[in-house]
Amino acid sequence: MRTLCGAAVVAALLPLVSLLWLVISRGARALSWSFFTRLPAPVGEPGGGIGNAIVGSVTIVGLAALIGLPVGLGAGLFLAERGDGRFGQAVRFSAEVLASVPSIVVGVVAYGLVVVPMGRFSALAGAVALALIMIPPLARASEEMVRLVPSTLREASLALGVPAWRTSVSIVLRTALVGLVHACLLVVARAAGETAPLLFTSLNNQYWNLRPDQPTASLTVQIFNYAISPYEEWHEQAWGAALVLIAIVGALSIGARTLARRGAP
Repeated sequence: MRTLCGAAVVAALLPLVSLLWLVISRGARALSWSFFTRLPAPVGEPGGGIGNAIVGSVTIVGLAALIGLPVGLGAGLFLAERGDGRFGQAVRFSAEVLASVPSIVVGVVAYGLVVVPMGRFSALAGAVALALIMIPPLARASEEMVRLVPSTLREASLALGVPAWRTSVSIVLRTALVGLVHACLLVVARAAGETAPLLFTSLNNQYWNLRPDQPTASLTVQIFNYAISPYEEWHEQAWGAALVLIAIVGALSIGARTLARRGAP
């Protein structure tokens, strides 16, 4: 059985290791200082970079975190503290269903909710789409983290005359803080790697842009556009951008696991 389990582990790791090696070996050749700081070059011109896409991804994901994280954490706290009734069961079931909805469907919904009323693509629309992706899994994960807090802490706080809302905010959330930060980092890492919702919402931009109401470049859309192009220079930059994106997502995941280990008893 040890041999079979070891063979299963090797079979599972081989595709992952080969994928990482392919991205690293082909993407490292495109990395340079100008690659991180310059705008994309026109077709036929050498050089260029993805600086605007990096800034755009940080802007979109940052706005999505500002929208989605408070809602997801609040929903998880409600489900853990007051979610035993029918309404709580309905919210929990809805979160589980929405967590499995394809991201392209979320992009279409955000397109109808934000892009159509605004009359243009924008970073804000992309942030709304990513926030909709963040909220359901964060609500379920934060509910589990809050439920791990011993009930004796709540009872002791209430026995001292602390209001229930203050107990939830100051005692329960503080105790579960490490697990909640872990869940937040994981959902942010997932949202940072989404492409389909941004094609319907933020679209793309070949220039620097910090305005949330304008079309904005992102790493995932840049990779998609470069990968389907017929130009070899753009293919090389797509590999470099993929390596940068994997590094960002990997850093968030490692940070989340590090926090989880520090918070473990």
